[in-house]
Amino acid sequence: MERTLEKREEYEKLGDEKMIGKNVVTDFNSSVSEPEIDPSAYVHPLASVIGRVILGKNIMVSPMASIRGDEGQPLFIGDDSNVQDGVIIHALETEANGIPVEKNLYTINGEKYAVYVGKRVSLAHQVQIHGPAVIHDDTFVGMKTLVFKSLIGSGCVIEPGSLLMGVTVPDHRCIPAGSIVKTQKDADNLPEITEDYPMKDMNRGVVHVNTALAKGYVESSRKLNS
Repeated sequence: MERTLEKREEYEKLGDEKMIGKNVVTDFNSSVSEPEIDPSAYVHPLASVIGRVILGKNIMVSPMASIRGDEGQPLFIGDDSNVQDGVIIHALETEANGIPVEKNLYTINGEKYAVYVGKRVSLAHQVQIHGPAVIHDDTFVGMKTLVFKSLIGSGCVIEPGSLLMGVTVPDHRCIPAGSIVKTQKDADNLPEITEDYPMKDMNRGVVHVNTALAKGYVESSRKLNS
Protein backbone atom coordinates (compact mmCIF):
# COMPACT_ATOMS: atom_id res chain seq x y z
CA MET A 1 0.00 0.00 0.00
CA GLU A 2 2.81 2.40 0.89
CA ARG A 3 4.58 1.62 -2.38
CA THR A 4 1.36 2.30 -4.32
CA LEU A 5 1.00 5.70 -2.65
CA GLU A 6 4.62 6.54 -3.50
CA LYS A 7 4.03 5.65 -7.14
CA ARG A 8 0.91 7.80 -7.24
CA GLU A 9 2.80 10.74 -5.78
CA GLU A 10 5.51 10.28 -8.42
CA TYR A 11 2.85 10.26 -11.15
CA GLU A 12 1.19 13.40 -9.79
CA LYS A 13 4.54 15.17 -9.64
CA LEU A 14 5.30 14.15 -13.22
CA GLY A 15 1.90 15.47 -14.29
CA ASP A 16 2.86 18.89 -12.98
CA GLU A 17 6.11 18.89 -14.98
CA LYS A 18 4.91 18.47 -18.53
CA MET A 19 7.42 19.19 -21.28
CA ILE A 20 5.53 22.16 -22.70
CA GLY A 21 7.53 25.32 -23.26
CA LYS A 22 8.63 28.31 -25.28
CA ASN A 23 11.08 28.34 -28.17
CA VAL A 24 14.28 30.40 -28.15
CA VAL A 25 15.28 33.36 -30.33
CA THR A 26 17.63 32.55 -33.25
CA ASP A 27 18.50 34.05 -36.63
CA PHE A 28 15.72 31.92 -38.13
CA ASN A 29 13.20 32.74 -35.39
CA SER A 30 12.98 36.33 -34.18
CA SER A 31 10.23 35.91 -31.58
CA VAL A 32 9.43 33.72 -28.60
CA SER A 33 6.14 31.81 -28.61
CA GLU A 34 4.52 29.28 -26.37
CA PRO A 35 2.04 26.57 -27.35
CA GLU A 36 -1.67 27.36 -27.59
CA ILE A 37 -3.41 24.26 -26.24
CA ASP A 38 -7.18 23.93 -25.93
CA PRO A 39 -8.20 22.86 -22.39
CA SER A 40 -9.90 19.76 -23.82
CA ALA A 41 -6.65 18.50 -25.40
CA TYR A 42 -4.47 16.08 -23.47
CA VAL A 43 -0.68 16.14 -23.65
CA HIS A 44 0.95 13.22 -21.86
CA PRO A 45 3.72 14.21 -19.40
CA LEU A 46 6.25 12.26 -21.50
CA ALA A 47 5.36 14.16 -24.70
CA SER A 48 6.95 17.49 -25.63
CA VAL A 49 5.25 20.52 -27.20
CA ILE A 50 7.56 23.47 -27.84
CA GLY A 51 7.19 26.89 -29.41
CA ARG A 52 4.55 28.13 -31.82
CA VAL A 53 2.20 25.15 -31.77
CA ILE A 54 -1.60 25.29 -31.91
CA LEU A 55 -3.54 22.28 -30.59
CA GLY A 56 -7.30 22.21 -31.10
CA LYS A 57 -10.08 20.49 -29.17
CA ASN A 58 -10.09 16.87 -27.95
CA ILE A 59 -6.58 16.14 -29.20
CA MET A 60 -4.65 13.22 -27.75
CA VAL A 61 -0.85 13.60 -27.66
CA SER A 62 0.63 10.30 -26.51
CA PRO A 63 3.88 9.45 -24.69
CA MET A 64 7.18 10.26 -26.44
CA ALA A 65 5.54 12.39 -29.13
CA SER A 66 7.44 15.56 -30.07
CA ILE A 67 5.74 18.62 -31.60
CA ARG A 68 8.53 21.14 -31.92
CA GLY A 69 7.68 24.57 -33.31
CA ASP A 70 11.09 26.15 -32.80
CA GLU A 71 12.32 26.23 -36.41
CA GLY A 72 9.45 26.14 -38.90
CA GLN A 73 6.32 27.81 -37.52
CA PRO A 74 3.49 27.58 -36.81
CA LEU A 75 2.54 23.93 -36.38
CA PHE A 76 -1.23 23.43 -36.32
CA ILE A 77 -3.21 20.34 -35.23
CA GLY A 78 -6.98 20.46 -35.77
CA ASP A 79 -9.84 19.32 -33.55
CA ASP A 80 -10.30 15.62 -32.73
CA SER A 81 -6.94 14.60 -34.21
CA ASN A 82 -4.44 12.33 -32.49
CA VAL A 83 -0.66 12.31 -32.25
CA GLN A 84 0.31 8.83 -31.14
CA ASP A 85 3.36 7.40 -29.38
CA GLY A 86 6.71 8.45 -30.82
CA VAL A 87 5.32 10.79 -33.49
CA ILE A 88 7.62 13.64 -34.55
CA ILE A 89 6.28 16.89 -36.01
CA HIS A 90 8.87 19.48 -37.03
CA ALA A 91 9.56 21.78 -39.99
CA LEU A 92 12.21 23.55 -41.99
CA GLU A 93 12.87 27.20 -41.11
CA THR A 94 10.12 29.61 -42.11
CA GLU A 95 12.11 32.77 -41.40
CA ALA A 96 15.63 33.99 -42.21
CA ASN A 97 16.85 37.19 -40.56
CA GLY A 98 13.28 38.39 -40.13
CA ILE A 99 12.16 37.57 -43.68
CA PRO A 100 9.61 34.78 -44.31
CA VAL A 101 10.86 31.75 -46.23
CA GLU A 102 7.80 31.33 -48.43
CA LYS A 103 8.90 28.03 -49.98
CA ASN A 104 8.62 26.42 -46.56
CA LEU A 105 5.07 27.60 -45.89
CA TYR A 106 1.63 26.42 -46.97
CA THR A 107 -1.37 28.77 -47.04
CA ILE A 108 -4.57 27.26 -45.63
CA ASN A 109 -7.74 29.37 -45.28
CA GLY A 110 -5.68 32.54 -45.66
CA GLU A 111 -3.17 31.63 -42.93
CA LYS A 112 0.40 30.38 -43.38
CA TYR A 113 1.68 27.24 -41.70
CA ALA A 114 4.87 25.20 -41.62
CA VAL A 115 2.77 22.14 -40.77
CA TYR A 116 -1.01 21.97 -40.95
CA VAL A 117 -2.86 18.89 -39.73
CA GLY A 118 -6.62 19.08 -40.18
CA LYS A 119 -9.54 17.72 -38.17
CA ARG A 120 -9.98 14.05 -37.29
CA VAL A 121 -6.52 13.09 -38.53
CA SER A 122 -4.72 10.10 -37.04
CA LEU A 123 -0.93 10.12 -36.87
CA ALA A 124 -0.13 6.56 -35.81
CA HIS A 125 2.88 5.35 -33.84
CA GLN A 126 6.28 6.72 -34.93
CA VAL A 127 4.97 8.77 -37.84
CA GLN A 128 7.19 11.68 -38.93
CA ILE A 129 5.59 14.81 -40.37
CA HIS A 130 8.31 17.23 -41.46
CA GLY A 131 7.23 20.55 -42.86
CA PRO A 132 6.47 22.09 -45.08
CA ALA A 133 3.55 19.66 -44.95
CA VAL A 134 -0.24 19.52 -44.93
CA ILE A 135 -2.50 16.63 -43.91
CA HIS A 136 -6.14 17.41 -44.62
CA ASP A 137 -9.21 16.26 -42.67
CA ASP A 138 -10.16 12.63 -41.98
CA THR A 139 -6.85 11.14 -43.11
CA PHE A 140 -5.11 8.18 -41.49
CA VAL A 141 -1.30 8.14 -41.51
CA GLY A 142 -0.01 4.66 -40.72
CA MET A 143 2.82 3.66 -38.42
CA LYS A 144 6.42 4.67 -39.30
CA THR A 145 5.35 6.77 -42.29
CA LEU A 146 7.34 9.87 -43.34
CA VAL A 147 5.61 12.86 -44.95
CA PHE A 148 8.01 15.63 -46.08
CA LYS A 149 7.37 18.65 -48.32
CA SER A 150 3.99 17.21 -49.24
CA LEU A 151 0.27 17.92 -49.15
CA ILE A 152 -2.05 15.02 -48.42
CA GLY A 153 -5.71 15.38 -49.35
CA SER A 154 -8.74 14.66 -47.18
CA GLY A 155 -10.05 11.17 -46.52
CA CYS A 156 -6.81 9.42 -47.46
CA VAL A 157 -5.33 6.28 -45.96
CA ILE A 158 -1.55 6.05 -45.84
CA GLU A 159 -0.69 2.49 -44.91
CA PRO A 160 2.29 1.81 -42.59
CA GLY A 161 5.91 2.31 -43.59
CA SER A 162 5.32 4.69 -46.50
CA LEU A 163 7.41 7.65 -47.64
CA LEU A 164 5.92 10.70 -49.37
CA MET A 165 8.22 13.53 -50.43
CA GLY A 166 7.57 16.56 -52.63
CA VAL A 167 4.10 15.54 -53.81
CA THR A 168 0.42 16.47 -53.62
CA VAL A 169 -1.88 13.53 -52.98
CA PRO A 170 -5.49 13.97 -54.17
CA ASP A 171 -8.44 13.37 -51.83
CA HIS A 172 -9.63 9.85 -50.98
CA ARG A 173 -6.53 8.00 -52.11
CA CYS A 174 -4.90 4.90 -50.65
CA ILE A 175 -1.13 4.69 -50.31
CA PRO A 176 -0.21 0.99 -50.03
CA ALA A 177 2.11 -0.14 -47.24
CA GLY A 178 5.77 0.52 -47.90
CA SER A 179 5.16 2.87 -50.83
CA ILE A 180 7.76 5.42 -51.89
CA VAL A 181 5.99 8.33 -53.57
CA LYS A 182 8.42 10.99 -54.84
CA THR A 183 6.96 12.11 -58.18
CA GLN A 184 3.66 13.84 -58.90
CA LYS A 185 2.90 11.23 -61.53
CA ASP A 186 3.10 8.49 -58.91
CA ALA A 187 0.91 10.55 -56.55
CA ASP A 188 -1.73 11.10 -59.25
CA ASN A 189 -1.79 7.38 -60.01
CA LEU A 190 -2.44 6.28 -56.42
CA PRO A 191 -5.61 4.15 -56.20
CA GLU A 192 -8.86 5.70 -55.06
CA ILE A 193 -10.50 4.33 -51.93
CA THR A 194 -13.42 2.09 -52.86
CA GLU A 195 -16.26 0.59 -50.83
CA ASP A 196 -14.49 -2.78 -50.63
CA TYR A 197 -11.17 -1.32 -49.40
CA PRO A 198 -10.54 -3.02 -46.01
CA MET A 199 -9.19 0.10 -44.27
CA LYS A 200 -11.71 2.64 -45.57
CA ASP A 201 -13.36 3.12 -42.14
CA MET A 202 -10.32 2.55 -39.95
CA ASN A 203 -9.67 6.21 -39.20
CA ARG A 204 -13.16 6.68 -37.80
CA GLY A 205 -12.50 4.06 -35.13
CA VAL A 206 -9.02 5.39 -34.33
CA VAL A 207 -10.39 8.91 -33.90
CA HIS A 208 -13.15 7.62 -31.62
CA VAL A 209 -10.68 5.78 -29.39
CA ASN A 210 -8.27 8.68 -29.09
CA THR A 211 -10.83 11.41 -28.47
CA ALA A 212 -12.32 9.23 -25.73
CA LEU A 213 -8.85 8.74 -24.24
CA ALA A 214 -8.19 12.49 -24.35
CA LYS A 215 -11.43 13.25 -22.53
CA GLY A 216 -10.75 10.54 -19.97
CA TYR A 217 -7.18 11.62 -19.24
CA VAL A 218 -8.17 15.31 -19.01
CA GLU A 219 -10.85 14.43 -16.47
CA SER A 220 -8.48 12.16 -14.55
CA SER A 221 -5.85 14.90 -14.40
CA ARG A 222 -8.41 17.37 -13.06
CA LYS A 223 -9.38 14.95 -10.29
CA LEU A 224 -5.74 14.31 -9.35
CA ASN A 225 -5.02 18.02 -9.14
CA SER A 226 -8.21 19.02 -7.32
